Amino acid sequence: MTDQNNPTSPSGGRGASLDVCLTPALIPLYNVQDYIVVVIDIFRATSSICYGIENGAEAIIPVSEVEECAAYREKGLNYLIAAERDGKVVDGFDFGNSPFSYTAEKVSGKTVVLTTTNGTHALHLSRSAKKIVIGSFLNLTALCNWLKTQQENILLVCAGWKNNFNLEDTLFAGAVIEQLKDTGFILDDPAIAANDLFRIGKQDIAQYLSKTSHGERLKKLGIEKDIAFCLQVDLTTAIPVLDGEKLVKLV
Repeated sequence: MTDQNNPTSPSGGRGASLDVCLTPALIPLYNVQDYIVVVIDIFRATSSICYGIENGAEAIIPVSEVEECAAYREKGLNYLIAAERDGKVVDGFDFGNSPFSYTAEKVSGKTVVLTTTNGTHALHLSRSAKKIVIGSFLNLTALCNWLKTQQENILLVCAGWKNNFNLEDTLFAGAVIEQLKDTGFILDDPAIAANDLFRIGKQDIAQYLSKTSHGERLKKLGIEKDIAFCLQVDLTTAIPVLDGEKLVKLV
């Protein structure tokens, strides 16, 4: 039964908070330890993580800094190291965060160490959460179906771009809210705004997001195919979850 003195206390998924953190810079405003956190970085980190875990990666280890990632090469184990900054693969690394680098042929049975400009930053700032899972359009329905079964407050953390708001992560948060809003969650104002954005753009998400600043950055790098890939809905069912230092498949 919901505690009548605390309307946001969870009860069978009802009465829990469903909140949206619009940029990592705002994470300190939330009591992250009270939430299940969903980290969102549509172009491209969380899309690639979902695809890699679906394709049999044993684990993906998110790290904040390029130097941390490079250090794994010295550990003597068979890690794949992946680093992206400003949309580009960092020199000397196996690959970056393009989903096309996370195929079964490349990652099945392997552990990938990954650092990105935005996504891994947002994840590390959220580490005090009750649980951290990874969301993308690729696993949208599987993720929402799982979230509906949880009896916890949920915080959707948009990775944004260098601590600024971005459109694609917020629109995805709105897509999650669209599936959850009628199941008894209490929405905060950013959640309502994100859902409104999704409802504006949902008829043609690719067209709506074609105007995004990060999309323009990726186009200038000649990787429009990554954008199209990341906007596919329900390509995967795997939900990556943080287990210690590693993202693994939720079972």
